[in-house]
Amino acid sequence: MSSAASSLKRAEARAPLASLTFRNRQRDRRLNLPFLRRILRHVLTEQLCVPAAELCFHFVSAEEMARVNWQFLQHEGSTDVITFDYVADDVRRRNSSQPDPVRLLTSAATPLNGEAFICVADAVKQAREFGTSWQSEVIRYAVHALLHLCGYDDLQPAKRRVMKCEENRLMRELAQAFDLDQLQTPNSKP
Repeated sequence: MSSAASSLKRAEARAPLASLTFRNRQRDRRLNLPFLRRILRHVLTEQLCVPAAELCFHFVSAEEMARVNWQFLQHEGSTDVITFDYVADDVRRRNSSQPDPVRLLTSAATPLNGEAFICVADAVKQAREFGTSWQSEVIRYAVHALLHLCGYDDLQPAKRRVMKCEENRLMRELAQAFDLDQLQTPNSKP
């Protein structure tokens, strides 16, 4: 058994995750959701050390993402990922003596609670543009959402650089531990 597989089994055995739910509402690509669950549990427990979480990931079409983007952010068009954090900022600050995202991550009194909308069609388009796989892009969007839920922000350039650096680090580690292309189910579009 590989070290990634054994650490994953240990993480799953002790993982106090309340809920990790997926809603696949797009037809562009077939997703291996059990594989994605393993990856995200690994990120939460092994990489980010999140004590507990209640999360829902919606995989949507470009049309649905455009509707969500307009309804909640008043932005036109589709986007790659939108995250909704249901833990109020004041609760996070009260449970943390420092505004450091890593400190926020380790506060057992503040489990993650939120949802993310991920546009698979945007992942396919971005993969072509950046020379990556759409599977890697979908996983990157999920990791990006987790970082937002952990307190990272990308609205200001300096904070965006910090968040992007952490996102890239997590993706490099995931690529070493998992074959990210397994997110595609057999017999689906490449």
